Amino acid sequence: MSPPKKVTIDDVALHAGVSKGTVSAVLNDKPTVHSQTRDRVLESIRVLNYRPEGGARHLKKEKAQSIGLVVKTINNPYVSALILGVKEYACEKNYMLYVASSEGDHTEEQLMIEMFLAKDFNGIIISPVLGNPTEINHLFTLRKMNCPFVLLEDLEGIHANVVSINNLRASKEVTRYLFDLGHSEIVYFAGPRYTSHTEEKLAGFREAFSESPYIFNQESMVVWCGSQLNEGYQTGMKYFRDKPREEYPTAISCFNDLAALGLMSALHELGIRVPEEISVVGHDDIELARRWPIPLTTVHVPIREIGRKAAEVLIKNIESGKALPVELTEMKSKLIVRESTRSLN
Repeated sequence: MSPPKKVTIDDVALHAGVSKGTVSAVLNDKPTVHSQTRDRVLESIRVLNYRPEGGARHLKKEKAQSIGLVVKTINNPYVSALILGVKEYACEKNYMLYVASSEGDHTEEQLMIEMFLAKDFNGIIISPVLGNPTEINHLFTLRKMNCPFVLLEDLEGIHANVVSINNLRASKEVTRYLFDLGHSEIVYFAGPRYTSHTEEKLAGFREAFSESPYIFNQESMVVWCGSQLNEGYQTGMKYFRDKPREEYPTAISCFNDLAALGLMSALHELGIRVPEEISVVGHDDIELARRWPIPLTTVHVPIREIGRKAAEVLIKNIESGKALPVELTEMKSKLIVRESTRSLN
């Protein structure tokens, strides 16, 4: 069987009923194209599954299969496990994996994606930085260029393949678990503002209170922390150093395990016992959470499996000869109870 005919810019022009120059103008964001014509061309690109060639393909006849992974930070055990999952599946399918970090910055994320596009990568997996439509315009560019991509967070306004867990439900489950232990004075250590996971987990915390007899007060019950070990430590020291013991919360739920472990280090340094005085819960279930002197109660996230699934969805779209329906894949999480929490009942 002969390989399918490669779709060209001429095919797109014919399908859309426009000139080749008009298609080129759309691909290069020229303002001279009427919006209705632009939409028609973009729809033809999608239907025909046309993928524009970058400069790199003109340098050689055959190009190794390559995919990119853009993460928000490298310094995190979560990301290490994610990379392993992506690489594992990519290698099975004979794809090279290249990893870049945006460090939570929109401009860096855009530069990384533009670099991958310029080098004609077959597709990209992105842990996107949260932002307004202007700040995430490069993700719309990926759609326009018909470059297959998968997001590891759901972003409003971006119709794309997503692989993630239900963070709202997981956070809600943690809060209800603390209620069941008799805790009502609970503080939430929130994550960085550049990730939608922060909003989702905070929404779950808030929603659990709305369905309980307890009152939620965001000003006193939400502390902006971050996602790194040192951020959990510094936030914990600042929060507890001058606080009278009678004003302590009985439990703290944290954005992730690193922040929770940093907090526990601060509490130990301040002579505050976990879980006798304060229960602590994390999120992710990284290896350190199990090995800490006081093993951490947390939400188990199938990190490596998320990486594998994202690579699977991406490569399926790369190798398809036609446009595929968008997939929203929700992986399962699970509350893991260890020694950092105790019952007040």
